[in-house]
Parts: sequence; C-alpha cells; structure tokens
Amino acid sequence: MKGKRAFKLSLIIAVLIVAIIFFAAAISLTLGSLPALKEFGWKFFFSKEWDPVSDRFGALPFLVGTLLTSFLALIISLPLSLSISILLGEYMKNGRFSSTVKSLVDLIAAVPSVIYGFWGLEVLVPFVRNLEIKFGIVPYGVGIFTASLILSFMIIPNTASLAREVIELVPGDLKEAAYSLGATRYEVIKKVTLPYARSGILAGILLSLGRALGETMAVTMVIGNNNNIPKNLFYPANTMASVIANEFTEATGDIYYSSLIAIGFALFLVTALFGILGRYIINKTTIKIAK
Repeated sequence: MKGKRAFKLSLIIAVLIVAIIFFAAAISLTLGSLPALKEFGWKFFFSKEWDPVSDRFGALPFLVGTLLTSFLALIISLPLSLSISILLGEYMKNGRFSSTVKSLVDLIAAVPSVIYGFWGLEVLVPFVRNLEIKFGIVPYGVGIFTASLILSFMIIPNTASLAREVIELVPGDLKEAAYSLGATRYEVIKKVTLPYARSGILAGILLSLGRALGETMAVTMVIGNNNNIPKNLFYPANTMASVIANEFTEATGDIYYSSLIAIGFALFLVTALFGILGRYIINKTTIKIAK
C-alpha cells in the first residue's frame, strides 16, 4: 500500500510541476507584454507597422508569416508522412528495409535545426531561386515557400512515427473480417485501417503543427527576415519566433523589449489555441469511431 501511495503521490507531483511551469510561463509573458499592450492596446496584434526607430510596433506580419509557413509545411509533409506510415505499418512491418527506413525517420527528427538551416541555404535557396526565375517571379530564393519546405522535412517524423504506431495497433480481426468479405488491401487500408487510426494520425498532425509553429533557427536562416506582410508565398517574411531570435538582443527601450515579449505571448496563445482545438477534434473523432 505504501508503494502505491508513493507512486500516486509522485505522479501528482509531476503533474503539478508541469502545470506550475505552464502557468508561470503564461504569467511571465503576460507581465512582460503589459507595457506594449498598454501603449498600443489590442491593436498591437492587428497592426502592420514595425518601426523600432519611432517605437511603433505591430504583430500582424509575424502572425501571418507564422501561420503561412506552418500550414504550408503541414500540407507538403502530410502526403509523405502518411505514405511512410502506411508503408511501414501495413506493407513492410518487419525486415531490413523497414528497420532502415524507421532509423532514417528517427534520424531526421534528431538533426539539429541549424543544420537544416545551412542545408536550406546551400541547396533549397538556389533551387527555389531557379524556380522563381522560370516562373517570372522576383528571385529572392529566401521566403515563405523555402521556409515551408525546410519545415516540412523537419516535421515528417512527428506524423509518420505516431501514425505508424497507431496503424500497427489496428486489430487484426477487423482487417481479416474485411478480407473475408472480399475487400482488397487498398479497401482495407482506406475503410478499416485509416478510420480506426484516425485519432492517432490527427494527434501526429497536431504534434507536427506545434513543432512548425515554434521552429526558430532553420526558419530564421531561410525566410528572408522581412518585417512586412508577404505579398505571395515566395516573398521574404518573418515569423513570430524568427523576429524574436533576430531582434531580442538588439532591443533598446522598454516598449521595443515589451513588444517582442508580446509577440512571444501571441505565439504562446496561438500554440495553446491550436492545441485545444486539436484535442477537441481528436476527442470528437474518437467518440464517432466508438459509436
């Protein structure tokens, strides 16, 4: 009994520590953002202006840049992630090839983001620049599209690994029943495996989105660091994380410093909002499957 109580107490303490860290971060960001919010009000989050010289600041360009890069990266990576998860979870569960691919996917997740940034500068930026020249677009090379490509490579393991594990947990009885009714392998995957594993796949997508929203170093190196709302997907821009990384050490004055913290607070709120929304969607999906 004492062992069970001690174990339960340790779990409660761990949960409380996580909750305290979460609320401590929220409170510190809120307090740090107050000078900027008092100066500009809630218009700060909808203003396009970012002028450190005249102390006029607005977070809208960075909010737009963050959402564009994150969701575009998610769209690019999703077909690749699902393909990998279905291949390893259904067609090639065991064997040398399967083990090699699993190791490579895990290795992608372990590579530091600065390495992706260097690779993007050396490989993706020239590639995108040539693509822009062919389509008659101003050949910046850096920009929203380049940053999204980098992010898509970085978030593939998050969706692929979790989706593969969930696909492998689909009960064999369900698939065998579908085969006995004359279903093909494609039909079993489409109508049995993927619907059953839907909540796990959505959880992987949510994890990928969280990684994309907060990614800093790799995006900072290839997005172009332009403090205006991007005119198109090839245009240089900034995300909330990248502008903080670029300008935090150079911030002079309370308003400038507080404005950067307010952007961090906005990033915190956006990430929390998508986390809550994603959890709601996962719960709804799980309930529908159970019914």
